Amino acid sequence: MEEGNLHHLRQTYNRHRLDDKEVADNPIVQFQRWFEEATNIEGIEPNAMMLGTIDEEGRLSSRVVLLKSFDEAGFIFYTNYNSRKAKAIAYHNQVSLTFFWEALERQVHIQGKAYKVPAEVSDQYFHERPYGHQIGAWVSPQSSIIPDRAYLEDRVKQFEQEFTPESIERPPHWGGYRVEIDRIEFWQGRPNRLHDRIEYRLDDQGRWENQRLAP
Repeated sequence: MEEGNLHHLRQTYNRHRLDDKEVADNPIVQFQRWFEEATNIEGIEPNAMMLGTIDEEGRLSSRVVLLKSFDEAGFIFYTNYNSRKAKAIAYHNQVSLTFFWEALERQVHIQGKAYKVPAEVSDQYFHERPYGHQIGAWVSPQSSIIPDRAYLEDRVKQFEQEFTPESIERPPHWGGYRVEIDRIEFWQGRPNRLHDRIEYRLDDQGRWENQRLAP
């Protein structure tokens, strides 16, 4: 293979279709359908999603985070409020979320605005996490430069001495964001790159309208 030449890499998508007459009127209902199908596929993490942000320098960043709940109000994920992503959201809270379920040849692309969830929502989820994950939220100064791996391991020991599983509380710098969506697109791979794309948008009255997009 010629170095850097990937022209030969291609795949035919033919496992499913997305029919205009079969999609739900509400995109959250449609997302629930697809999410449940993805959950039943062994070997994939269905709630892994690509979060896109833009920082104060105008630079775009994407990283994978985990969806922890969703409903009509929005899509929730959790992170360190001092992290790079959180600083970007503080500057410009318009974000994107993308799910890719390869086994189903499907993508879902979401746009909306991210807002911090109430403290009690973050508290509830934090106390549902495994103890090791709770300690990790205290240990990591996320996105900051650290000297080495030993720095983290030493801080684990420090906070394990400070907190028991019964006494640990949520760090004030850690919590959730809810992405309130105004646009969501469902993409289904089809043969010959003639993919199915159905997009939902909120109108001025807060009602969802959907339309088919060219692939």
